Amino acid sequence: MSDNLFQTAGESAYGRIRADIITGVLPPGMKLKLEVLRRDYGASVSTLRETLSRLVSEKLVLAEGQRGFEVMPISVENLLDVAALRKFLETHALRQSFAQGDVDWEARVISAHHKLAQMEARMAEGDRTDTDLWKRYDWLFHQALVSACGSQVLMDAHATVFERYLRYQMIALSYRGAIASAEHLAMKEAALRRDADAACDLLARHIQGGVEHALGTGAIR
Repeated sequence: MSDNLFQTAGESAYGRIRADIITGVLPPGMKLKLEVLRRDYGASVSTLRETLSRLVSEKLVLAEGQRGFEVMPISVENLLDVAALRKFLETHALRQSFAQGDVDWEARVISAHHKLAQMEARMAEGDRTDTDLWKRYDWLFHQALVSACGSQVLMDAHATVFERYLRYQMIALSYRGAIASAEHLAMKEAALRRDADAACDLLARHIQGGVEHALGTGAIR
């Protein structure tokens, strides 16, 4: 029973700290002091060490040897690397998904796009009260597009890289306006037509546009 409680505490701390890094609550370069984390996340020091080591392997935390841990810094070079890897994985997964998707997959894509489009309409009107929800719907739409690829390994790799890209979005990106909404709509329509070439071209422009927008904010050095 105690093992189950330990695993529950460990998973809870891992999930909360990970989410706080991705959303910027724990900002890039922040020193992660174990005593402070113990107080804020209600986990033991030994549990936190395991949690932070796990996040080191995901490139979300940087181990500094005897000096402890810090939130992984951000940089232009890293953003470009993450964006390129996302494009590579998502393009491959898109082609597989378009080839194998069935009517249930189409329904997932339509449903996910509907939620995203509704949130984008609110953002376009100046309502920025649910930015976290907007990015969640963005993630769910892209996940739906690749969800019929037939490979859990590919899905897991894509999810990991997307979340690293999402971290930059939360820190440096804001809503790009009608152009981003139009790209999402066009990707949904390409999916329903099974037009993988068009979708991959759209995805490349979509990611590049996001990168250029992030660099234009000046938040990444």
